[in-house]
Amino acid sequence: MKLSLPSRLLLQLLLAAGAFVMVTPFLYMLSTALTEYAYTLPYPPKLFPESPTFVNFIEAWTSNRFARYALNSLLVSGSTVAAVVVLCSLTAYGFARFDFPGKEIIFRFLLFSMMVPSVATMIPTFLVMRDLRLVDSLHGLVMLYTSGNIAYYTFMLRGFFESLPAELEEAILVDGGNRWTIYRHVALPLSKPALSTVAIMSFLGAWDEYWWALSLIKNETLRTLPIAIRLFQGMHATNYSLVFAASIIAMLPPVLFFVFGQKYFVQGLTSGSVKG
Repeated sequence: MKLSLPSRLLLQLLLAAGAFVMVTPFLYMLSTALTEYAYTLPYPPKLFPESPTFVNFIEAWTSNRFARYALNSLLVSGSTVAAVVVLCSLTAYGFARFDFPGKEIIFRFLLFSMMVPSVATMIPTFLVMRDLRLVDSLHGLVMLYTSGNIAYYTFMLRGFFESLPAELEEAILVDGGNRWTIYRHVALPLSKPALSTVAIMSFLGAWDEYWWALSLIKNETLRTLPIAIRLFQGMHATNYSLVFAASIIAMLPPVLFFVFGQKYFVQGLTSGSVKG
């Protein structure tokens, strides 16, 4: 349906107003980060600092082992993305294309695990991690984040794989190919939108996670970025300029990751929910 000119103008005004509301908190955070010292948040809020300075960004990067914690977060998040993409794509393809006894029962049990509140499994999970000697280790965090993502992303990718034309796979089988060839050269290339969605969402989840990183990691050299940001908050006073500067630095990798994968993101998010 084609909108009239007044309707289009009204729609654009509403979109612009919504965009301004969404970006205002970020502008406020950026303005505070560019202020030299801000032990109290200004009221009314100022979206543009009077004398902007980048000293807080330099201090944030060089304080509290921030650079080391950023590297730890990159290692954990990158490893989580790789593990989730490989394991979930293999599992989802198996559910989508293979028939085996108990297939639907196993898949429903996998879906049921998504319905269990995470707070109900915190203590058992911690005890398992302790018994496996995965406490106070980055690979323990990777295993924890990966296992927590398998059910949902397997469900999403199964729907995407089932939507792929079966004729392509049958043609490869007739020409002498096998299922591994189909998976590598057909399923994975055609599922780039869905895999990009899985990669972006799993990266964000691992990058921002705070509770398990705080509970499992006691070695100061193994802490991740959310812990580093928390260390900028003092017991009696907090320099909000420093906190917001550190937060903006921490935002950059997820934003860049999303920018480079955004052309696949929406397509993969919708395609993965068509069938399942």
